[in-house]
Amino acid sequence: MRIRHKPWAKPELEASRFFIQEPDALKGKWNASFPQDLPLYVELGCGKGGFVSQAAFHDPLHNYLAVDIKYEMLGLAKRNVEKVYAGHRDTDNVRLTAHNIERINLMMGEEDRVDRIYINFCNPWPRMKHKKRRLTHPRQLMQYRTFLKDGGEIRFKTDDDALFEESLDYFRSCGFVVTYITYDLHHSDFTENIMTEHEKMFSDEGICIKFLIARKIDLPTEGE
Repeated sequence: MRIRHKPWAKPELEASRFFIQEPDALKGKWNASFPQDLPLYVELGCGKGGFVSQAAFHDPLHNYLAVDIKYEMLGLAKRNVEKVYAGHRDTDNVRLTAHNIERINLMMGEEDRVDRIYINFCNPWPRMKHKKRRLTHPRQLMQYRTFLKDGGEIRFKTDDDALFEESLDYFRSCGFVVTYITYDLHHSDFTENIMTEHEKMFSDEGICIKFLIARKIDLPTEGE
């Protein structure tokens, strides 16, 4: 998504107590950036923070780390978090940071032990030569496996049919088992959904939202 330059975003983020300026320095030590040592959930490509602000606020028993590459998006995410939390409680269980998710292994390591990853409405990159940039592409999933706990899960949501179908193959080829799937989230039995800005826009256009939960399992060893 293209977004106008926001000159206020970077300095405002750098002044925020819940923005991490040097994420690579916390590789293997992410829980130390939170006041409480709680199970860690990560959102990749958080955009304007509509999801993480609601999820983290209503779930104080987990820590939430939201990652995006654009300071403009993260500036809006910061303001959304502050708006949701304002007058209720501190933002102790939420952290934002800027990073290229294609190189997520530079900021996340085996010691971080993430329980859940959220991927909401990522860029579908429909052209063949660009598909490797998808956040669900096997080269990304194999990176996520290094810091996702055994039995940990990825929750993936999209409006794009082709991305969803191809992602099913990606997950299965990378040692994940799909434990829940729906091709029409808003008419499914899934009750934990938090609607994002993109989700409302697509839904209002009559596009069904696709959603799955994929659990990490052991990869077969060579010769099996």
